[in-house]
Amino acid sequence: MNPASQVRAADDHWLTVARHQFRDWRGGRPFWAGLFTTLGGVPIAYFPYADVRLGNVTIAMATTAGAGSLIIGVLLITLGIALWFQQGIRVFAGVAAILLALVSIPVSNLGGFFIGFLASLIGGCLALAWAPGAAVEEEPADVADVPPVDPFHGIPGPRPTETAYSTETTAHADGGRNSAG
Repeated sequence: MNPASQVRAADDHWLTVARHQFRDWRGGRPFWAGLFTTLGGVPIAYFPYADVRLGNVTIAMATTAGAGSLIIGVLLITLGIALWFQQGIRVFAGVAAILLALVSIPVSNLGGFFIGFLASLIGGCLALAWAPGAAVEEEPADVADVPPVDPFHGIPGPRPTETAYSTETTAHADGGRNSAG
């Protein structure tokens, strides 16, 4: 199937239609930033409360800062989900995700053993770097509709009374008008 073709629900399988709708939804928001930020909050919140059982031996990774880890993890998960539905907060959410990731290093077992720290840091950086795309304008179908090309790109060109001689350097050339006026 041609990726540039339009998808019609009557012609395609429902999975194809759902995939194209998800791709369109994902393209209009900082999806990967939200995903990385959300996934970064999970290990930060989980590891301080986790218990590892090896046979009859239980290893508890609980720290005194368990509540702080939980708060940081929940905030990162909330920021990640908010990035998907509120694109306008991407700068705030990106900065907050980076700061929370940095704070998680001393607070929650080295930022979830650096897994949550790195994922949240990448998500925050992606949120700051994301910018909404500009709408693509359709090109005019007729050549007569195309506006004339401005060779000076909006900068005023030489006046019709001025000469194009570069050797004239006095203010009295061209009837007393200098090139700055």
